[in-house]
Amino acid sequence: MRLTRFTDNGLRCLIYLGLSDTDPTPAGHIAQMMGMSEDHLVKVVQRLAALGYVRTLRGRGGGIRLARLPEAINIGEVVRATEDNLQLASCFDPEHNDCPIASACLLSCALDSALRAFFAELDRLTLADLLRPRRALSQLIEQQALSA
Repeated sequence: MRLTRFTDNGLRCLIYLGLSDTDPTPAGHIAQMMGMSEDHLVKVVQRLAALGYVRTLRGRGGGIRLARLPEAINIGEVVRATEDNLQLASCFDPEHNDCPIASACLLSCALDSALRAFFAELDRLTLADLLRPRRALSQLIEQQALSA
């Protein structure tokens, strides 16, 4: 399984905001510091705001900030909410299942079990957990800023 860039950028945005102070941060600054497209980040932020993970403030001094404490942001929930398609194979979609052996095949059960294990692991994590190597994360972001 591979997460979409949308989810990856959403998680990186949340990590950046979790490391920053409480002042709103402009999307362009986050995009530059985290090495991502600002246009794409704006779409990601819109979704994160609609889901209640971030707040956006317009105007002078505006930007983005966390809407919840890092301890209250579950990573499994974020991934489920930002991934558009969690169907690992065509047999996961009853409307479009074109596999001739689906009714007897055990692969879908194995993939379903693997997906549940994947989310069980992510469900154990909060944004606060991902922020534990705070100093190392901040240093890497600063290095990115210097090279940009």
